[in-house]
Amino acid sequence: MKRSKVLAALLAACMLLSLAACSGGEGEQTTAAPGTEAVETTAGAEETPAAAEPANGTFVGTAPGYDREMSVSVTFEDGKITDLELGENHETSAVISRCFPVIEERIIEANSPVVDSVTGASFSSFGVKAAVADAMAQAGMEAPEITFMTNAGVEYEATTLDNEECDIVVIGGGPAGLSAAIVAKQTAPELNVIVVEKLDILGGNGKLDMNFYDLFGSQAQEEAGIEYTVEDFVNDYADAGDTPERIQVWAEEEFTTDAWLRDMGTELNYTYGMGNHMVDADTYAGETIMDNMEKTAYELGVDIRTGTKGVDFVWDGEAVAGVSVETNHSESYDILAKKTIIATGGFCSNTELLAKYAPGYEVLTTSNMMGTTGDFVPVFEENDMLLERMDYIRAFPYILKNRRDLTSSGQAFVLVNGSGERFLDETSAAGLELGTSILEQDTAWMVIDSKGLETDGRLRKQTSAGYWLEADSVEALAEQMGVPADALQASIDAYNAAFEGTEDEFGAAPSTTIDAGPYYAVEVVTADHMSKGGLGCNEYAEALYSDGSVVENLYGAGEVTWQSGGYSQSVCFGKIAGRNAANAILETAE
Repeated sequence: MKRSKVLAALLAACMLLSLAACSGGEGEQTTAAPGTEAVETTAGAEETPAAAEPANGTFVGTAPGYDREMSVSVTFEDGKITDLELGENHETSAVISRCFPVIEERIIEANSPVVDSVTGASFSSFGVKAAVADAMAQAGMEAPEITFMTNAGVEYEATTLDNEECDIVVIGGGPAGLSAAIVAKQTAPELNVIVVEKLDILGGNGKLDMNFYDLFGSQAQEEAGIEYTVEDFVNDYADAGDTPERIQVWAEEEFTTDAWLRDMGTELNYTYGMGNHMVDADTYAGETIMDNMEKTAYELGVDIRTGTKGVDFVWDGEAVAGVSVETNHSESYDILAKKTIIATGGFCSNTELLAKYAPGYEVLTTSNMMGTTGDFVPVFEENDMLLERMDYIRAFPYILKNRRDLTSSGQAFVLVNGSGERFLDETSAAGLELGTSILEQDTAWMVIDSKGLETDGRLRKQTSAGYWLEADSVEALAEQMGVPADALQASIDAYNAAFEGTEDEFGAAPSTTIDAGPYYAVEVVTADHMSKGGLGCNEYAEALYSDGSVVENLYGAGEVTWQSGGYSQSVCFGKIAGRNAANAILETAE
């Protein structure tokens, strides 16, 4: 079981590593290998005779990570692993910065890379373990064989621990959960707040997001001369699907959130498309937001327990009285709390729930993190809680097939199959129809030209990181893609002709042409990005039963609830839940 003192030390290292780690994509959490061979890769597979003398010194091991090769410097003293230093890598920085301190501690403690991987960072964990095994071989030590399935091999005996008590327990350590915990402590510092997170790292999918959208009243907007009021927000979002009362409090909370983030050190100084925000034109918002949220939560004294999964509510008659948890060491206990906040995310990673509530979407992959398995949906069902809009899935049009990063098309693009031929209207295809159309092809390539990079920070980041193929000519690009050059050129010509007014067989209506080299291509698929439906809550973030009555002492925020928005709405209702829960406790104590 992780405890806050240990994790606080790990977080400090995590923040330093985050600055040095190379940027990566938005899909570290996945159940399939990045490519086709990575999970079978081994390092140090050949047995090396033990050295006559214990190994000393530093050796640099290399191995495949989530993205290309990574290196790890391993220091040995008298045959013992005493230090690891992450070297060159192309991992997702928001993931490796959280993963590395945890896997480093495990390896040094075990004096071996045969340890459990960090949940939420499986591929990066594999890379580090394999690189350490490679360094051991170089040092003349007997190196273990490392595969993707390598773990500590420890079977933990089921143990029931004593129950614990606190004022507020938050289930889930993503944007909504951490927001709730932070604001609860800011509202009433004397309260004991516990956060449980089933994965070994925090941050949810928010740490990977490029854009913090629906944010208004920001410093960046003021400096850009954007005039937009709470009343404008309420009017514009009136038909979004939330109640008028929830829209009102959501609007008011959005207009305070930029200042709240800035107090934690997060400066979103780049705004585009009204409510969209990034740190700057080339720096994603999510990683900075979540880094500073984690740091602030620890500084405020929030008790954060990773590797600890909420499995059911504790009940006191008709009122929720906490949560039953299980740790990744097979320990179980109840956390008894005056108020409980659930923020466990959606169910995009649960194909059974997708098939039940949103038939058809289960065939798509997901760009969401591996923890979005809808663990509490059966609990909501069993207790007759309100479930709203469960069939509403937000499918993201295009993600990088082998990385799962969300990707953009820039100003114009063609979508071609393995024969270099177009197969749909690129300018209007969307949702499940787009996703299934792509799955019907042998593969799908997105092809763009350099104009897209001029206006899209995501494309600049991904192409500079080498995720896209690049060539000066269409012919050279086709060769890299393995498609007929004449077919690819014909597809581009037909797309460009549609821009000039020639009738297109797919009905495309491009906004510009593809004619400014260099040219870029990447394999893409459509993905389930968010399950929008979930637990129904009122404007106070209080959970509701199916008859509309309040579930006593239970609050909800984020993707586990029905919400029409996304990232910033999760943060806003996390804040609302934390504030209202804390104030309710204070009022009771008076």
